[in-house]
Amino acid sequence: MHVFVTGGSGLTGPTVVAELIAAGHTVTGLARSAAAAARLASLGATPHPGSLDDPGSLRAGAEAADGVLHMAFGGDFSDPEDMMRRDTTAIETLGGALEHTGKPFVSTSGTLVMPAGRESTERDEPDPAGLAAFRIAGERACLAFAGRGVRASVVRLAPTVHGPGDYGFIGMLVDTARKTGKSAYVGDGANRWPAVHRLDAAALFRLALEAAPPGRVLHGAAENVPFRSIAETIGRGLDLPVVSLTPEEAAGHFASPFMARVYGFDAPVSSALTRELLGWSPRHPSLLDDVAGGDYL
Repeated sequence: MHVFVTGGSGLTGPTVVAELIAAGHTVTGLARSAAAAARLASLGATPHPGSLDDPGSLRAGAEAADGVLHMAFGGDFSDPEDMMRRDTTAIETLGGALEHTGKPFVSTSGTLVMPAGRESTERDEPDPAGLAAFRIAGERACLAFAGRGVRASVVRLAPTVHGPGDYGFIGMLVDTARKTGKSAYVGDGANRWPAVHRLDAAALFRLALEAAPPGRVLHGAAENVPFRSIAETIGRGLDLPVVSLTPEEAAGHFASPFMARVYGFDAPVSSALTRELLGWSPRHPSLLDDVAGGDYL
């Protein structure tokens, strides 16, 4: 299969591109810079100049491919409405190029769209008041193409896709611990944090492209980890005290009040339906093993 990929040069993207090529697929990747093009070429993919704000480039890339994988998501997090608009417009452009072809179109969302306080499944509706509600419009735009002759599906990734070089939420948490001299969690730290290893996430994206039925939502989460356990693992590794913070204290301790809400959020998810449907079986190190033995510390 010839796959057109957006976000192929980002944090998770290169692992996904490598997974697709190793499985015998060919990849063309959207590249908005010379550095992105060089990264894609080094993986064996063909760079395709353009950006999420260039509908002509997106349409041309999708039309020339046998399937599309959309992972790119960008913008200013202080303006979630603009990020939602850019993502939805890109999805409508990519999906529109595939209408009535039966080709696969896999888009990316996040498990933080789900309601707090209980374990959600792939069949549950996202929460319009949730932390990542700005991803819901993109989910719906992609899934709508399932009724327009496209094998459209959505992968909701865990907030932490961990592995070497991760500079996301856990990397930020480690940096905060180093700067403040303590490893912190919010309240009792019992809130559960979905996580997946980068290599397992890449396998899921490949499986979705190859076999996901139209209109399906998939959960890219291998486990739900109590946040206190993450803070304790960081504290042991850095030889720092581990402390509980109130929500008010957390707002000043972490990078921003929003990040304090994120780190205190309890929204575990199940991926049982995804595993059963696609035969996905996460097998790489857990988050705590990666934090303790990887390059985070």
